[in-house]
Amino acid sequence: MKVTIDIDCTPLEARQFMGLPDVQPMQAAVMAEMEKRMIAEAAKFSPDGFLRAWFTESQNSAEWLRDMMRGVFAQAAVANREPPKD
Repeated sequence: MKVTIDIDCTPLEARQFMGLPDVQPMQAAVMAEMEKRMIAEAAKFSPDGFLRAWFTESQNSAEWLRDMMRGVFAQAAVANREPPKD
């Protein structure tokens, strides 16, 4: 024998029926804190923030970036060369 019971209720009503605590105020506080932290960290993702972070770490950062870009452009130049015509 198989018995199926369908209950039509909202998640809030189900939590109240089962006696679970109302976590909406806690969720709102956590979300507000996360939003505040994300907005504070968003400034680090600006181009100016990236460059400041890279170049203040050490003096070698500028040289590393220059060498990396030189290598990328050199590979692109080699890839774009046309083969010699016979």
